[in-house]
Amino acid sequence: MTPGSAPSAARAVDQHPAMDYVARAGLVAFGVVHVVMGWLTLQLAFGDRENKADSTGAVQELAEQPFGGAIVWAVAVGMILLAVWQAIEAAVGHREDDGTTRLRKRLTSLGKVVIYLAIAISAIKVVTGSGSSKKDGTTPVSVKLMDLPMGQIIVGLVALGIAAVGVYLIYKGATQRFLKDIEAGGASGRVGTAYVWLGTVGYVAKGVAIVGVGALFGYAAVTHEPKKSGGIDEALLTVLDQPFGPVVTALVGAGFVAFGLFCFAWARHIDR
Repeated sequence: MTPGSAPSAARAVDQHPAMDYVARAGLVAFGVVHVVMGWLTLQLAFGDRENKADSTGAVQELAEQPFGGAIVWAVAVGMILLAVWQAIEAAVGHREDDGTTRLRKRLTSLGKVVIYLAIAISAIKVVTGSGSSKKDGTTPVSVKLMDLPMGQIIVGLVALGIAAVGVYLIYKGATQRFLKDIEAGGASGRVGTAYVWLGTVGYVAKGVAIVGVGALFGYAAVTHEPKKSGGIDEALLTVLDQPFGPVVTALVGAGFVAFGLFCFAWARHIDR
């Protein structure tokens, strides 16, 4: 292979119409996961704390439905397809931008690869029987990080990073910057207006939940109590125990459902 041929081949793959179908399939799977996450969060708001209200819990819930194994395999494949799409974007995508903007967007795509692969791995573990169907006692990531040299600082930086992602999602939803990801026709008319509202509510709710995760990591860093940190499920449980917690949790759950439905619209009107 001659020098420069690999990036050229990657760009050709990225520009191929088939990549639209890859992205669409992945977005549908992502949407299913978020709709189920929303349902579990709503159940949590009404007192059911049996299942985890996060992507892992959503996959486990899907596995318990009729034809659950096939559904979870489909989700795993869909998430892998999303990861492939974003990996190509991280390598050769975002060519309409340059300089630091292109670098930032490519790094963002690389981060998405990690998230999508994590969900895919979780789905594969569940469907192959190596994932727990109940809340388990796995060691929080913050505990492992805190054991490293300068662990408290590292956990604090992780907290800031997570919170920054959440704030950006809230900003993206509130300013409707997500409209750049869908065709203009997808946001027009009465149906398009509904898509816009789903995206707005969904991004804001997801951002709020992620800010909550960042807050837990921040608390763990400040107090040196890493077991107080956790993921979205732990953040929602913390919110649930506050005044008006069930109401806020229910709103976040509705937002997750909205984001999932928006993913379906995004898949239909994707603009890469």
